[in-house]
Amino acid sequence: MLNNYLDISPEVRAALDAGKPVVALESTIISHGMPYPQNVETALNVEQLVRDSGAVPATIAIIKGRLKAGLSKEEIDYLGKTGHGVPKASRRDLPVLVAQGRDGACTVTTTMIIASLAGISVFATGGIGGVHRGAETTMDISADLEELAHTPVMVICAGAKSILDLGLTLEYLETHGVPVIGYGTKELPAFYTRKSGFGVDYRLDTPEELAKAFHVQQQLGLGGGMLVTNPIPEEYSMDPAVINGAIARAVEEAKQQGIHGKETTPFLLAKIKDLTGGDSLDSNIQLVYNNARLAAKTAVALRALENV
Repeated sequence: MLNNYLDISPEVRAALDAGKPVVALESTIISHGMPYPQNVETALNVEQLVRDSGAVPATIAIIKGRLKAGLSKEEIDYLGKTGHGVPKASRRDLPVLVAQGRDGACTVTTTMIIASLAGISVFATGGIGGVHRGAETTMDISADLEELAHTPVMVICAGAKSILDLGLTLEYLETHGVPVIGYGTKELPAFYTRKSGFGVDYRLDTPEELAKAFHVQQQLGLGGGMLVTNPIPEEYSMDPAVINGAIARAVEEAKQQGIHGKETTPFLLAKIKDLTGGDSLDSNIQLVYNNARLAAKTAVALRALENV
């Protein structure tokens, strides 16, 4: 029945059948996260970094109503050029977009869903969504957190985007039993910066340790995913005062313009890019590359455990 909706690319299918490591990659960053042509260049570079680190990339999207695990260069270019013309697809959008034969750029949530359907356990992204500032009155909480609670995929990111309420995001993940791991750090990284002032649940220092923890989680039948937070490399980390000032201004503008729901994050990221003179975009690209490398190494280690 699933084959009626899911297309796994030949490269990804061959890797899965042979027990080789595969890394899922999202497509929202292509259509909504960056301008063209940087979005396409970044997506193709990320795929190459995954290959160079020993795994097979599977960029995930919805194209003409088909769930895609693994995209061609032409499909990536199409998403990049179409940009915001491609709907941002979360869990609630999947049935309607598929039923109507439409396109969808996959968020963390939908990438996790499709990766799991395809049998892919490791996913690299930039940053996850979370509890938005003021959520105690707006109830604006990303579906990413709920997906982490239910779907058995390890998500490797640079922390929750610093446009969010990081404290409440961690509380939500704790409530839902999602392990939050710091890779080489005891402190939650805040996307553009390496520090947030908030602690993680555990520090692990090697891809092998990450793979073992996730492997045990799945063997114990605990369900749900695991969040690995990987700090942006020091040389690309932004000055906290600069980025936090830009975030505060962007959040205030969003409030004034009545921006809410799934339009919030793209608006804030674009505004922060403008306010920082493009520095935030450069940092964003570098942290994605960093996460892709770690995800590939972890997928290699996980396959070694699974194939024993």
